[in-house]
Amino acid sequence: MNTRSFGRTGLYVSEVGVGLWGMGGWSGSDDVQSRQSLLLACDLGCNFFDTAWAYGNGHSSRLLGELVAANRDKRLITAGKIPPKNLKWPSSPTDTIDDVFPVEHVIAYAEREREAMQVDSIDVLQYHVWDDGWTQTSTFERGVSELRRRGLARAVGLSLNRWEPWNGMKAIKTGLIDCVQVIYNIFDQAPEDELFPLCAEKKIGVIARVPLDEGSLGGKLTLDTTFPADDFRAKYFGPENLPETVRRVDAIRKILPPGLSLPQAALRFILSNPVVSTVIVGMRDEKHVRENMATSAAGPLDRGLLDELKHHRWDRKVVR
Repeated sequence: MNTRSFGRTGLYVSEVGVGLWGMGGWSGSDDVQSRQSLLLACDLGCNFFDTAWAYGNGHSSRLLGELVAANRDKRLITAGKIPPKNLKWPSSPTDTIDDVFPVEHVIAYAEREREAMQVDSIDVLQYHVWDDGWTQTSTFERGVSELRRRGLARAVGLSLNRWEPWNGMKAIKTGLIDCVQVIYNIFDQAPEDELFPLCAEKKIGVIARVPLDEGSLGGKLTLDTTFPADDFRAKYFGPENLPETVRRVDAIRKILPPGLSLPQAALRFILSNPVVSTVIVGMRDEKHVRENMATSAAGPLDRGLLDELKHHRWDRKVVR
C-alpha cells in the first residue's frame, strides 16, 4: 500500500482508506463481517479509517475503536465527524453556525468520538456539513481553537456538501482548517476546477469520498435495480436518475481495456490526481477489500485513458 502526505499535517495516509458509513447499521450491515473487513484492510496496509458519529449514533466509531485497541503496534489514523446539532444534511445557508455547530456541541461530540475510538486525540476531526457563510464567525474560530487547545484533534477539517466543492474555499483561506473531504469520481470532477488548485496551494489534505458514485461505478446497477424505501439510494437512483446513470456507466465500461474492471478504473482515476491524499471506500466484503487495496499498487491510469475519462464528467444539479 502506497502512502501520501496528508497536506501540512505531517501525517502519511494510505492511498486507499476505509469509509465506515456502511458499517453503522445501514442497509443490513453485520458487525462480524465489518470487523473482519476492517482487520483485513489493516493487515493489507490500510492505515486511514473514516467514520462519523452519525453512522449509527457512534456505532461505526466504536467498531473503529475496537480495531485501534487491537492494533496498538500499528499507526492507524482515525478520522471522525461532528454531527450538525440540527441534524440537517446538507447544511442550509439559512441556518447559522450557532444552530449547527455551537462550540459546546462541537466539544461534546469530539469527546464522544474520541472515547468511542479509544484514542487520546483524534487524528482528523471534521465538521460533518459546512456552509462558507459561517467562515467569518467567532463561533467557528473558537470551535476550532478549543479542539486544538484541549488536544481533541490533531487536524481539523470540513466534509463538504454534495456537489458543492466550492462551498468551503473561504474556510480554507482562513488557515484554520487542515483538510477537506469532498465527493470526487469519474462523474463528479468539479473539485478539479477551483477546490483542488487551492488545496495544492495551501497544502490542504484531500479525502475523496463516494468514489463509486454510491455504487453505480461498481458496475452492478441495471435498469431493474431497486433499493428498500429507507435506503437513501432509492431516491438517488430513482426513476428520474437511474436510466441516465446506467447509460453513462455503460459508456464508460465500453472504453476500458481488457482486464481493467470498472471499480478499479474508478479508484485509479481518483488516485491519478496527485492532489488527492486518500480515497475512502465502503467495503464490508473481504473480496472487495482485497480488490480495492490492490488498486494502490496498480498506480495511476495511463494518460490516454485518463483523458478519455475526463469526457465523462457529469455536472448534476444540487437537490436540497
